[in-house]
Amino acid sequence: MINIYVGNLPYSVRDDELKEMFSGYGEVASAKVIMDRDTNRSKGFGFVEMSDNSAGASAIEAMNGADMGGRPLRVNEARPRENSPRGGGGGGFRRG
Repeated sequence: MINIYVGNLPYSVRDDELKEMFSGYGEVASAKVIMDRDTNRSKGFGFVEMSDNSAGASAIEAMNGADMGGRPLRVNEARPRENSPRGGGGGGFRRG
């Protein structure tokens, strides 16, 4: 299984279109365009999960830099999210 980051997507692209774009390279397990939770608009990037690593590598090579809606796509293997704690940090002045 390989997880692929797809950046610089036109804001009109939805999950099914993203899946269709990559299905020519192999079986797409999932495709998700990331949406802004407040505005419900695309953030311009998404993730595609492909069952076969070599098919995923072929898709990355073919799709990276490809033009979609006048925009060059940025496609690469997604890096796993780091499990670091969010925000917080530093002590400092505390109101009591």
